[in-house]
Amino acid sequence: MKKLSSLMLVLILALVVSACGGNNANNASNANEGTNASTNTGSDSDAKEVKITILNSKSEIHTQMTNAAETFSKAHPNIKVEVISTNQDQSPVEKASALYASGTPATLAMLDAGDIEKFADKALDLSGEKWVAELAQPNEINGKTLAFPFAVEGYGLIYNKEVLDEVAGGAFDPATINTTSALEELLQKIEAAGKTPLYIGSMDWSLGNHFLAIAYAAQPDTDVKGFLEQLKGGSADLVNNATYQGLLDTFDVLKKYNGGKNDPMAVNYEQSTAAVATGSAAITFNGNWLITELLKSNPEGEYGFIPVPVSNDPTTKANSAVAIGATKQMFIDNEKSTEEQQAAAKQFLNWLVYEDAGQQFLVNEANVIPAFKNITLELNGSLAVAINEYNLAGNSIEFAGNFVPGDHWKVLGASMQKYLADVTDRNGLAAEIEDYWKSVQ
Repeated sequence: MKKLSSLMLVLILALVVSACGGNNANNASNANEGTNASTNTGSDSDAKEVKITILNSKSEIHTQMTNAAETFSKAHPNIKVEVISTNQDQSPVEKASALYASGTPATLAMLDAGDIEKFADKALDLSGEKWVAELAQPNEINGKTLAFPFAVEGYGLIYNKEVLDEVAGGAFDPATINTTSALEELLQKIEAAGKTPLYIGSMDWSLGNHFLAIAYAAQPDTDVKGFLEQLKGGSADLVNNATYQGLLDTFDVLKKYNGGKNDPMAVNYEQSTAAVATGSAAITFNGNWLITELLKSNPEGEYGFIPVPVSNDPTTKANSAVAIGATKQMFIDNEKSTEEQQAAAKQFLNWLVYEDAGQQFLVNEANVIPAFKNITLELNGSLAVAINEYNLAGNSIEFAGNFVPGDHWKVLGASMQKYLADVTDRNGLAAEIEDYWKSVQ
């Protein structure tokens, strides 16, 4: 969950965005304390025991995050870490807000990038932390670094390499699929080979914040923020918008060849992933975070990305690009957490950036692309490698989900589900999208 054309070029080394802001008089000393302590992998045996909580909104890595917390605590015996994970149907903002409402906010909260600003008044200022210098590009709100970028991610049409190599009669080249028509021809070939061409997951977060968001990012005459301002102001006419219509042309093709078209709302995350992992289906729409689930079904599988075309013009940039950005970001609570808890949370963040065990967790267990220049581990998993290759080639569009409100995925994800299930048509979908954005403050 995204500015990206420049960001993507910088991401060659590792990638993007950062740290946390606050408001009390001790922030400066707290930041220095956290920096100095966090480079020490040992622990003062006389140090007071402190407990911190982490709100993890990447539910697919709950086990990995819990294991990482245990590993960190072994290196810092005075710090106990509890991981609280959201589920796939729960908005991270809703969970974080509920914790604040109950008076027990997470010490460290992981949110989608677009939601960090909503909690700026509750975030500890980490602008003075050592790791800020390792960021490829700063991410400031009101002159402060208010988010620690946990992951750089990207999404598109994920394909099973073995299946498409077989269909192509050799090494499949995703660059050959640069129009909607070319995509349909590929799906026809897969079907003729006796395979299910694809599955479209019905998840609202996927359809709303990822697929629909391509229409925001692929506009030829403005950036994401500019187009969203047009939507808010009521001047964006989606019915007559070529990119919106082109994206839905592609979606209609995907619907036509969807292995779950007879009951599209029944196709879930696990089913679509397992089908591609085992090769019973060739393609699904999702992001590089899917690798964890894919490897459960096929540890030896290799996968790649095909961009989602928005036209039949091969020169359209989005037809050869995937959406990439620094999505999940973490802030430290400055409202209820004690100075000791804040210092411990800083140690955990520095452990991720500077310690081998923390780096190994990010790259080889969480399977994310780090946003820090000093982390030079070879990327783990074919999807992360594929995203990085698109970055290096400059073939990226912004991860527009980083700019949308916290309820976008639920409200417009539900609208996209209606279109998937043929409950509404293009004009009806356009009206719902426009009405939503006109209501955004």
